[in-house]
Amino acid sequence: MSAHTPSSPGAWSAGIRLAFIGGGNMASAIVGGLCQNGLSAQQIDIVEPYAPQRDKLSAQFPGVRLHEAAGPALAGVDLVVWAVKPQTFKAAALACAPHTAGALHLSVAAGIRTDSMAAWLGARRIVRAMPNTPALVGLGMTGLYALDAVNAEDRRRVEAVIGTTGRFLWLPQESALDAVTALSGSGPAYVFYFLEAMRRAGTEMGLDADTALQLAVGTFVGAARLAQDAGEPPEILRERVTSKGGTTHAALTAMQQAGVADAFVAAMHAAHRRAQELGDEFGA
Repeated sequence: MSAHTPSSPGAWSAGIRLAFIGGGNMASAIVGGLCQNGLSAQQIDIVEPYAPQRDKLSAQFPGVRLHEAAGPALAGVDLVVWAVKPQTFKAAALACAPHTAGALHLSVAAGIRTDSMAAWLGARRIVRAMPNTPALVGLGMTGLYALDAVNAEDRRRVEAVIGTTGRFLWLPQESALDAVTALSGSGPAYVFYFLEAMRRAGTEMGLDADTALQLAVGTFVGAARLAQDAGEPPEILRERVTSKGGTTHAALTAMQQAGVADAFVAAMHAAHRRAQELGDEFGA
């Protein structure tokens, strides 16, 4: 199974209508990508109850139709993108259901399972996605899972939406999305955490904070690109830069003695458990 992105999001018919439930950062990233790739702002509705955020969206995407709450204006929408917090999903879904039952539904909300969505929405054309925040700069990594009622054309439409935010892959089982949440969904925070530590180490060794951070960020960007393009496992790449008795060997030995790898794996298991708990906590 390999991650991919479509070569082009495809042409959007003038008759296609999309609705976003929730207008936060992830929704803004997707809307921006769609508009850059041929979808007219006039084809997009956004339901966002927070007035200052509606004002921001209006300025950012002139022509988008904004609503304080779900209503008859959503009738006839072809695709609904769910970008709400898990704790508000049920109430939002019940409010939308009378108007959107015939639509294809794409959820980017963490933890909410498709069986819960289907019960609340009265629909089974549902795709569940787990994106991450690099989607905000077009470098996201998203896991996707579809119910059986989602046909090939529906999948292509979902790919056209998610493809504007970066790479994606389809998963055969919904339970795998909890692992995706732990690895790539929460993963950017792990990178930022390591960047903080590298900046701290740099300043302790005499660098100013800005220089240390630039070095750390550049290293992560370059190493990630190398890992993506090299076609070799990370173990081999690591060994190539680790000369016995050298500086890298000294650093890795210290990490191994401190149990860094085991702690890191344990942390992702904690994220995995919490992803499962969210589905239980906020599901039907």
